[in-house]
Amino acid sequence: MSEQTASEHELAQLLVDSLNLEDTDASEIDPEAPLFGDGLGLDSIDALELSLAISKKYGFQLRSDNEENRRIFANLRSLSAHVEGNRAA
Repeated sequence: MSEQTASEHELAQLLVDSLNLEDTDASEIDPEAPLFGDGLGLDSIDALELSLAISKKYGFQLRSDNEENRRIFANLRSLSAHVEGNRAA
């Protein structure tokens, strides 16, 4: 398992809190493991809830029609990189 950066851990905690993943420890989420399917097992409803939580916390919208979403939401590391690149100052 890869080690989380500080921003990845912050986002992992937001993910656990916003999706009520009581059985998941944020620090144990592998930043390179898939968020959907075989990884954390998230679904499209989880993606919507996570997008709303990111929007509230970081001040920018994740658009559902963005063709990059599959890449952005691939894993915690790619999602964190996208958040860091777009968050409001």
